[in-house]
Amino acid sequence: MTTTTLAVLVPLLPFLGAVTGLLLGRTAPGFVRPLAVLPTLASLALAAIVAVRQGGDAAVDAATELTPTGSVPVELALHIDGFAALVALVVGLVATCVQIYSTGYLRDDPRYPSYAALVSLFTSAMFLVVYSGDLMVLLVGWEVMGICSYFLVGHYWETPEARAASIKAFLVTKLGDVPFLIGLFALATDAGSFRITKILGTVAHGGLDHPTLIALLLLAGVAGKSAQFPLHTWLPDAMAGPTPVSALIHAATMVAAGVYFVARLLPVFEASQAAMAVLAVMAAVTMAGSGLAALAQDDIKRVLAYSTIGQLGYMTGALAVGDRGAAVFHLVSHGAFKALLFLAAGVIIHAAGTNSLAAMSRMSGLRDRVPDAFWTMTVALLALAAIPPFSGFFSKESVLGAAEHVTTGHTEHAPAAAGWIVLVAGLLTAVLTAAYATRLWLLAFRGRGAEAPDHGRQPLTMTVVLWVLAVPSLALGGLAYRSLPDWFDGRDLAPTLTTSVLGTGLALVGGLVMYSAWRHTTALAARVPIGAVAAHPEGDAAQVEAEAIATHTPAYGDVASAPDPADPGRLLLGPLHRHAATGFHLDAVYATLFVRPVQAGASLVRFLDREVVDTYVRGAGTLPRWLGTAVRRAQTGNVQTYVSALLAGTVVLVVAVLLVATGA
Repeated sequence: MTTTTLAVLVPLLPFLGAVTGLLLGRTAPGFVRPLAVLPTLASLALAAIVAVRQGGDAAVDAATELTPTGSVPVELALHIDGFAALVALVVGLVATCVQIYSTGYLRDDPRYPSYAALVSLFTSAMFLVVYSGDLMVLLVGWEVMGICSYFLVGHYWETPEARAASIKAFLVTKLGDVPFLIGLFALATDAGSFRITKILGTVAHGGLDHPTLIALLLLAGVAGKSAQFPLHTWLPDAMAGPTPVSALIHAATMVAAGVYFVARLLPVFEASQAAMAVLAVMAAVTMAGSGLAALAQDDIKRVLAYSTIGQLGYMTGALAVGDRGAAVFHLVSHGAFKALLFLAAGVIIHAAGTNSLAAMSRMSGLRDRVPDAFWTMTVALLALAAIPPFSGFFSKESVLGAAEHVTTGHTEHAPAAAGWIVLVAGLLTAVLTAAYATRLWLLAFRGRGAEAPDHGRQPLTMTVVLWVLAVPSLALGGLAYRSLPDWFDGRDLAPTLTTSVLGTGLALVGGLVMYSAWRHTTALAARVPIGAVAAHPEGDAAQVEAEAIATHTPAYGDVASAPDPADPGRLLLGPLHRHAATGFHLDAVYATLFVRPVQAGASLVRFLDREVVDTYVRGAGTLPRWLGTAVRRAQTGNVQTYVSALLAGTVVLVVAVLLVATGA
């Protein structure tokens, strides 16, 4: 088969698997798991073949007109370059691992058929975004991911947390999608086409009439989808969904879509220096703010959620300095180790048996009970902290090196100020990332919480996936930075000496400071009694997580209201801890600026509708009713009354006629 045919099958197979799984979910439950895993696995294999055939050479393009529009045409188009080929591989790998992992994680979940079908549809939509060569077709995948995230985040819909999180994720991302859609139409109007190749050709010839406006409108959608400041607040709350869903969203699908979109259309953003500066500031605030927030979280999944926000900030920072190769390199590397972190967290949640959604302050004795999760998560955390020779070191250093390159004025694609903003924020975030990664490792595997009952070994489908993802987390960076430049516009991705020394040194400082703080707080906590910690009864991982969302048990028994003395993050952040734990009160700010005014406006409209409009409606019905009552009372049934009224009326008419005739 041709490369084009294979590429069409990549998103099509998971879509067909999703439809078939929904149809057969109740009538033939034995087919649900094969229909979840096999189509996604086949798409991974086909994506690998497409990548080998593409080989980093000239892009593969194909198109056919979808329907006549009378103006700007919409086409079913493929545009597969080196970026698309590699990102599709990551999507396929993570999605396959998530589906395999879920067969064990949700083995007793009665809604597993719909869950598996939605994961397949989610995967298909991301493949469509990656391979699409037409922005309208890309938008279809973009929006399908949004609705899939709504259902998957709200999988445990019995709990108010999951319902609220799914609604919040949907509304916040839609808030960004509105200007995003306007920007797409404005871009297509200026370029005369939705085709990516034609748009890039127009940009190359200076054909955009409103580059700054278009770029800023598009950035709003990117900020919502990729959870960048100020539209990032939905992602930590989305942890109310099943852990495999978190892995899929964070590592390979929804949040990666915004970064990938900017990388695809980077020349559009480079046409506006103002847009590049805005992108740099957005990335810097996102990186630093998420790092501080991660230090203050007790829930292991919320730590990882803020970590994702920060790593996406690195990617947008690379794009802000005009290096999409570094951005996509970090996207690929991050996809492997972040999926591993979330899936290992799922194993830990089950083993810890926590009833407060995997609170790290309640974990104890997990290193020996879940050795697979311990070793693989250690690898992933080292990659996250960018410690050489793990993959995160090479990809993160490529971002810092690109920022340093711009600070010297060696590029025309981004202002030097953007380079300084990204470089300083990136180095600060390197310290914070290593600090919260160390804190997570210490609290999860060397914590002093009450030990939960041992639920036995995890299903093999869960542990095997961890080791599969550990391989790229360990080796991808060192193998890739030499070969990937041929796939990424030929740009050098090798670490530079200055940023490597600074970044690694600061990461080591962050880890050592956190370890010292942990030693100090552990000694302090030894004098604080720990109350009995409720443990979940025997059950599978999904049951543990579902109950964890619904139940909020304090970490400390009779001293529940006291601050946790064993938390080194609280010690290091000091007074800032309270603000960082709530995400710097952004939700409260948005509630004050937007939610409450909207609710007040809705209340006013309801008052006007009920008390004003309804009054007129009721009045319009009351007057005819009164007239009808008066007429009804005149109908007495007495013939003499009717004759008298007839004679009186006749007399009145005669008199009126005479008066008119006399006057004439």
